[in-house]
Amino acid sequence: MFAAIHLLSFLSEMVCMKNISVSRLDIKPVAEQDTEYVERKGIGHPDSLIDGIVDETSHALCREYISEFGTILHHNVDKGLIIGGASSATFGSARITKKIEVIITGRATSDVNGRSLDVNNIASEVAVDYFRKNTRFLDLENELSVESRIAKGSSDLSSLFERGKSDVPLANDTSFGIGFAPFTLTESLVLESERYLNSKEYKASMPAVGEDIKVMGLRERNGITLTIAVAFVSKFVDSLEKYIEFKERVERDVINNAKRITKEDIKAHVNTGDSLERGEVYLTKSGLSCEAGDDGSVGRGNRVNGLITPFRHMSLEAAAGKNPISHIGKIYNIMSTEMARKITEDYPEIKECDIAILSQIGRKISDPHNLNINLITEDGSDFNSVSGKARYVAEGFLENTAQLTLDISLGKYKTF
Repeated sequence: MFAAIHLLSFLSEMVCMKNISVSRLDIKPVAEQDTEYVERKGIGHPDSLIDGIVDETSHALCREYISEFGTILHHNVDKGLIIGGASSATFGSARITKKIEVIITGRATSDVNGRSLDVNNIASEVAVDYFRKNTRFLDLENELSVESRIAKGSSDLSSLFERGKSDVPLANDTSFGIGFAPFTLTESLVLESERYLNSKEYKASMPAVGEDIKVMGLRERNGITLTIAVAFVSKFVDSLEKYIEFKERVERDVINNAKRITKEDIKAHVNTGDSLERGEVYLTKSGLSCEAGDDGSVGRGNRVNGLITPFRHMSLEAAAGKNPISHIGKIYNIMSTEMARKITEDYPEIKECDIAILSQIGRKISDPHNLNINLITEDGSDFNSVSGKARYVAEGFLENTAQLTLDISLGKYKTF
């Protein structure tokens, strides 16, 4: 705790220059447009698994750095890969014939004044533990292989990181972060449907539903259709008839869960790629598609708000695994998302808020090169007043960058 307070104390000296611009958009909010697509890759999707592993590795390194050296040292472990294994599955039984492989890479400080830290061992242990906590039916000893190849950080970025520690952290890249709020109904339904199916409560009632779940939402005017991929666990599915029964139950459950959120008519379709006539269905041993050749890579999945939203502005940064002290690809994506959420929660006359924050490498992270806020407001609202309110919230976030970065380092924000 003392080390965390010490970390906060040097960050708290941040001073923001507030290069903020606010604009009005004279367009329909996404929720009022005719068409919308929204996707979420669930916690067991290989892209989500590797995002989770590298981000937990960053959190673990932060804890070890504080414990051993009293401060967080330079690291970016935002590169990683899951190489799918091989398996055979049929009704009632399955086996994995080739291990799932996990490779973690990136850069991290491993030696300070003769004192060393085994960063690769930390990453390997995190990976195994992450599978243990987020999957149920994988034999971790015999069906999973983990290799960490984290190397020493580049000298220029390490130097930049160190220069910022005595004053205000300096941006380690010229990049940007994107955020928006509020969620549309489609976005909320997609996110909540995956969380519902992957909740402990649902797994207790339907253990046949694996963790690898993907939800794609389509809204056409007021009609919303959810197309859901579910990796069923074969040992609970002893026949084609049972498989069909489980599919239909998941569809009903998703629709009933959606009724808690909306009165709109929702359609749900599960595993539309099945060929029931040929007996070709989505069965797995572990509830994971990566057991049978589906690969995963950091940054290919959900953005920091948990969704993939092609009808919105998005950053393509891989936020997971980046250091929480100076890497804009993590900090500004989380900050802009939380900032937009706060603005729309506090001021309901703002129908939609889009935020972009741009850094310059070597510039203080509390002093972005530009912070742009686009607002769609209710008809008749006083834009000068509304823009001032939005600016006030943005200034508050910049002034409290210290607390945000500390919270990120402690794992208080999801990046996928």
